[in-house]
Amino acid sequence: MKNRQQDSGKKRAQQGADTTQSEPYNIGAATPYDFEGKNLTAYGGLLPVATMLERLRFQQLVEETLTVKRVTRAMSMYQFILAMVLAAYVGFSRLYHLRFVAREPMLTGLLKVLRLPPQCTFWRFLASLHLGIAKQLLEVQRCLRERVWQAANVGLTAVTLDTDTTVHTLFGHQMGTRKGYNPKNKGKKSFQPILTFLAETREYISGELHNGDRPTGPEIARHLKSVFGALPPQVETIFARADSGFTISRKAGRRPIASSLCATKRSPSRRRPTSRSNTNCSTRWSTPTGSSSPT
Repeated sequence: MKNRQQDSGKKRAQQGADTTQSEPYNIGAATPYDFEGKNLTAYGGLLPVATMLERLRFQQLVEETLTVKRVTRAMSMYQFILAMVLAAYVGFSRLYHLRFVAREPMLTGLLKVLRLPPQCTFWRFLASLHLGIAKQLLEVQRCLRERVWQAANVGLTAVTLDTDTTVHTLFGHQMGTRKGYNPKNKGKKSFQPILTFLAETREYISGELHNGDRPTGPEIARHLKSVFGALPPQVETIFARADSGFTISRKAGRRPIASSLCATKRSPSRRRPTSRSNTNCSTRWSTPTGSSSPT
């Protein structure tokens, strides 16, 4: 008897020789491996930043300007400050984030340590600083600004200052909080920090942590005086812009006038106040042989 299903059915074609069929390659503990890369890091951008700070003689400026009486053991005073500066460049906003790069080869190599100290050590270092350190840090910032402008050939003689008061909402009973202008959280206590930036280069010039009340006339004058003193001596004409928080109303209960643009000219005798320290901020940008000048 003839099997029609067997004779009429299509046969499966061979897709390859039997010798080419192999079992999948299993990766196990005995699988050999090799890796020749060394010191690979995701924070390679810190190297040019450290080179820039070295050419600006940042270490010498910090050690000559800051007066820290605390004797540190884990790292030196400059290493603590440099670690926080480099962490800010990376994008870390809290000291707690330093634990993620405690053994990072690029950061530890720049700081010349085996590993970073824990967060509590950084907090103890900051708690030991006196109140005058804030003014000294502004002096370091001013000197660095003059050196960077000199190295980059920035010849601005007229600048525009943008001053603004921001609202920082707080909860609970904290010192200095007031119920003031707070559009997002009406009726909440807040601080109103005063910040001033340079419009041409977008640099931070000066600022202060103010309570929730609107700044008074003497407070505005004191802030602007510190801002004018932080500018390089080559600046002669200053244009200032501010919001309505810096305008004093003439009558009680009247809304303040809108912001306006005003200009002032620095006299040659007052370009460098005598209250500044004797730190020499001028420096020469040394270029290695065979390389181009920095831009």
